[in-house]
Amino acid sequence: MKTGTHFSGLARLIHWSMAVLIIAMLFVGVGMVATVSRLHETLIALHRPLGIALLLLVIVRVAVRLSRGAPALPADIPAWQRSAAHASHLVLYALMIAMPLIGWSMLSAGGYPVVLASGVQLPPIVPHNVTLYAWLRAAHTWLAFALFATVLMHLAAALFHALIRRDGVLASMARGAARN
Repeated sequence: MKTGTHFSGLARLIHWSMAVLIIAMLFVGVGMVATVSRLHETLIALHRPLGIALLLLVIVRVAVRLSRGAPALPADIPAWQRSAAHASHLVLYALMIAMPLIGWSMLSAGGYPVVLASGVQLPPIVPHNVTLYAWLRAAHTWLAFALFATVLMHLAAALFHALIRRDGVLASMARGAARN
């Protein structure tokens, strides 16, 4: 596994693309459940294919991370912060994989199609079951809150590194600059 002082261009592109899409998805999801207007159907039609796109992107992202690695954190970071950073990244990856899979499963259990662009429809991945649908819907909602909180903590940590520590951790993902 190759690592350096900054993330690869591909890793940065995927990271920032996913950041924009995840934030958009969280807002679209809130909008979907908060409205019964004509916009509701448009938001659903947007949410489903974006969720599948994010699932595909996170699979690519994991492959890039495993093949290209990540820069080491600065040597003076305490062990507990290293552990917290590692754990938070694992939680982010787990949620980024779980959310679209649970959403797809939820729709399958509810008997709803997952329609992508040009009318391409994904097959159901769980059997039609109203009880399972209700459970998965609740799980999707709670995990969305967890994802939002984790993203906020990730952002707070990035800003801490950029504004307080000024150690180049954010710069290594933002523009690939070498760390001090």
